[in-house]
Amino acid sequence: MGRRGSIVSDEVKYEIAKELGFADRIQVQDGNYDFSNITTRESGLIVRRLIEKAEELMTRQG
Repeated sequence: MGRRGSIVSDEVKYEIAKELGFADRIQVQDGNYDFSNITTRESGLIVRRLIEKAEELMTRQG
């Protein structure tokens, strides 16, 4: 089974990882992001923060 495409860009995920303090373990080369060095927990923290940001945006819009 192939991997599904993400609706969130790797660049946005990287920015969230920077906010959370573990972006230093994400390899970036020629616009390609390698998230294989972060833990499952850290991946979950990225998802949680993305959901929080989406909820904040929805609250502001109305």
